[in-house]
Amino acid sequence: MHRVKKVKLGDKTEGYWKSYLEGNMTAVDGLTDSTDVVEMEDVPSQFYVEKHSWGGLRDIIHSSRKYSGMIANKAPHDFQFVQKNDESGPHSHRLYYLGMPYGSRENSLLYSEIPKKIRKEALLVLSWKQMLDHFQATPHQGAYSREEELLRERKRLGAFGITSYDYHAQTGLFLFQASNSLFYCQDGGNNGFIQSAPIKPVEIKTQCSGTRMDPKISPGQPNFIAFINNNDLWLANLKSGEERRLTFCHKGLDNVKEDPKSAGVATFVIQEEFDRFTGYWWSPSAVEDSDGGKTLYLLYEEVDETEVEIIHVPSPALEERKADAYRYPRTGSKNPQTTLKLAEIKTDIQGKIVSIQDKELVLPFTSLFPGTEYISRAGWTTDGKYGWAVLLDRSQRRLQLVLLPPALFIPVTDDLAQRQKNLEAVPHDIQPYIVYEETTDIWINVHDIFYPFVQTSEDEFSFIWVNESKTGFSHLYKITSTLQPGCYQWSGSYEYTEGDFKCPIKEEMTLTSGEWEVLARHGSKIWVNEASKLVYFQGTRDTPLEHHLYVVSYQSPGDVVRLSKPGFSHSCSVSKNFDMFVSHYSNVSTPPCLHIYKLTGPEGDPLHMVPEFWASMMEAPGCPGDYKSPEIFDFPGKSGFQLYGMVYKPHNLQPGRKHPTVLFVYGGPQVQLVNNTFKGMKYLRLNTLASLGYAVVVIDGRGSCQRGLKFEGALKNKMGQVETNALLSLCVTRARWRLLPSSLCVLPGPGGD
Repeated sequence: MHRVKKVKLGDKTEGYWKSYLEGNMTAVDGLTDSTDVVEMEDVPSQFYVEKHSWGGLRDIIHSSRKYSGMIANKAPHDFQFVQKNDESGPHSHRLYYLGMPYGSRENSLLYSEIPKKIRKEALLVLSWKQMLDHFQATPHQGAYSREEELLRERKRLGAFGITSYDYHAQTGLFLFQASNSLFYCQDGGNNGFIQSAPIKPVEIKTQCSGTRMDPKISPGQPNFIAFINNNDLWLANLKSGEERRLTFCHKGLDNVKEDPKSAGVATFVIQEEFDRFTGYWWSPSAVEDSDGGKTLYLLYEEVDETEVEIIHVPSPALEERKADAYRYPRTGSKNPQTTLKLAEIKTDIQGKIVSIQDKELVLPFTSLFPGTEYISRAGWTTDGKYGWAVLLDRSQRRLQLVLLPPALFIPVTDDLAQRQKNLEAVPHDIQPYIVYEETTDIWINVHDIFYPFVQTSEDEFSFIWVNESKTGFSHLYKITSTLQPGCYQWSGSYEYTEGDFKCPIKEEMTLTSGEWEVLARHGSKIWVNEASKLVYFQGTRDTPLEHHLYVVSYQSPGDVVRLSKPGFSHSCSVSKNFDMFVSHYSNVSTPPCLHIYKLTGPEGDPLHMVPEFWASMMEAPGCPGDYKSPEIFDFPGKSGFQLYGMVYKPHNLQPGRKHPTVLFVYGGPQVQLVNNTFKGMKYLRLNTLASLGYAVVVIDGRGSCQRGLKFEGALKNKMGQVETNALLSLCVTRARWRLLPSSLCVLPGPGGD
């Protein structure tokens, strides 16, 4: 039996703990000669790797990128399934997406035709077809505006070209930002006309100065689009060319101190910490007026950063030798003041703008919702009857889901008498509704799952929601809240009382349960089939190391059926009529591929439809000869949790000899390093270190995600402690040691994991 003894770092191991990489790769930063290490008594002498300078090591890592083209396949993303109306044609769907065609270095709008019938004995690989005709999407010499550069940083965008688009299904209208301008094109829609040749996109002309950003199509009147210019909202008519400024918050001054307001723009904290990159939302439908015209609504966030600290950051253009000024809310300092407002646009029967009215809430936002610090999500219900918002307090331990009827907003005016008249005109039963509330002692992870059903009763509101705080794991619930209007005199002296606007829960039906997670963050989606009462979602029911597509009934919950292939981790998108899905999947030893599956089976049992491979959009490429995939292992932590790790063994592994070890850790919330996905591109440098003779160990300790709130929340008020303990207590027993190459030397640490 092996015995364990402790030796000083300076005794034998001085040389091979000194090599570690900057950034996230660290070989146990901060050790001193008095730090203990675990050594197996019967392990022979160490294995020495060739010494490299810092610069030399960086050069080796950088040169390894020459292999990236061999294992990188620029996978399509942002899928839109469109069902073809031509019954006599050979294709059932057209699939639109963003992708990087062979030989190109920028994203573009592409499409593939999905056939109705296939030869099952042959692999069908769909061609990627250019939707745009000879279109240059990246600005000349990559000259993005400063606003675009900052947004790219916060979205972590590495690709160039078209990085997002808005799509209007009924008309087939595409809208996107490219080459420092806005463009649109049309393909398909309800008329069934789908182009077979590349289209030349139309540039949207403007009178604005500066960059136009975040363009969106009005769902109820697709001739109209909105966009952000110089921190204010604008409106444009694609047919007439008419252009109007909707808000006048920003003065356009160069002095940040004197120009603190914006409209329709998400603040830095909301973008960076809550993954919301827009600040305005079109109502899904237009209201028909008696004169034949239409009324359109835009819900938007107005921000005042007057009390937010200004910092100065050196300009990226070093030759300018100046600093850029930014509003930056340091930890514990003042956040921006935010509120929700409404832009009301009336058009005549020809679609020409008749009037634009800016509207505000009947009372200040802080009076209606005291304690709210962040508007983390917002939008409209499916029928456009209510705007909605997800509100958080500063500690992120209380969440409220709020409905806001448009009648709760009154015209903005400086005339106090007129404002009083406007308040008196608001019906007494008009109020906000808090239809759901969550509290926790840890924190609430903001998510993207909210599916409101169309109201069938005036006094009930039903929706599908994800709750993590109830059981400690993110799960789906179908909730029905009772809307009980009160009687509020908005023109009087209203004072908030605890419980105001809060609606009782009539029913909260659990759709999924167990010690696993429904994926709900970072843009995760659900797909709800109201005809068959099914909801499709992605989760970790099989293992926390793999993401899969599942389906469950929201009418009579029970069976949770997996649709994706086990042994891989998947990212999926489901078609609008729920007969197909596309999956981008891989595992640690198989590079990503992209396949389309058709759901087949008896119509009377839609829950148990069987996925049938239909076509491939991308096959897994081969790997370079010197690439060796990591091995995943697990071991019990002292806290009772099973912990997961992976190891890149040295390519020249010599059993019986110790190899220098690099420990790679993140350990913070919302990140999972160890899972069954291909690690080629993102972790290519770890393979390069292994090729030099290093062993590289990656651990997901407590604090990482996909393991439940208790696991992730263990580092609350303990960041820098809990997440490193998993690395420092890895190999303290022979049972754990067997999970790793016998030649590894791993540091121990204090109790915990």
